[in-house]
Amino acid sequence: MTASEIVAALCAQADPKNVAGMARYGISSAGTLGVPMPVIRRLARQAGRSHSLAAELWASGIHEARILATIVDQPARVTRRQMNQWARDFDSWDVCDEACQNLFRYTPFAWAMAAEWASAKREFVGRAGFWLMAGLAVKAAAKANDAPDEDFAALLPLIAAAATDPRNMVKKAVNWALRAIGKRNPHLRRAAIAAAENIRAIDSPAARWIASDALRDLRAVK
Repeated sequence: MTASEIVAALCAQADPKNVAGMARYGISSAGTLGVPMPVIRRLARQAGRSHSLAAELWASGIHEARILATIVDQPARVTRRQMNQWARDFDSWDVCDEACQNLFRYTPFAWAMAAEWASAKREFVGRAGFWLMAGLAVKAAAKANDAPDEDFAALLPLIAAAATDPRNMVKKAVNWALRAIGKRNPHLRRAAIAAAENIRAIDSPAARWIASDALRDLRAVK
């Protein structure tokens, strides 16, 4: 399928009611068609993997086409420049999360960009940094991004440094990163709990929420 064929197929499935419903969950209505994810994933399977197709779909500016681009792109061909360009385009949490989940965490630059974006001023770029940390820690990414415990432990100071960020989209991602690292194994769980206890002592509502939620989750792990 060509980019124009995919865009036409997405437009044929447009649903304004879905757009309104998505907006209630904080998803931007700009360039959004309201196409359900099962339809997007079906079109992605039909299209197959293609780096050039992904670039065309992203350039369309259409919300669903950009999500589809994150599915069909080829991680080995993604550059740091592309990652930065796409991250600057993020205007909604779902596009940010899909890009990290489907594509960015499998690239050779996932670790470097996670650290670089952790201090980003743009809200969704910052969110992407911590989502990448969480994504690297989970089992789905283990084969592509296997790393020693020390590499994950080195991310904990970055998490602590961002724990006072009051922005909801960043705050939640910081929390996810802390919990995901702590759930990787018993050694990292102890390190994450210690980090969470230090974060809880910070005089910040965001830090207290991040720490309390993470401690409750990590201490419940058997």
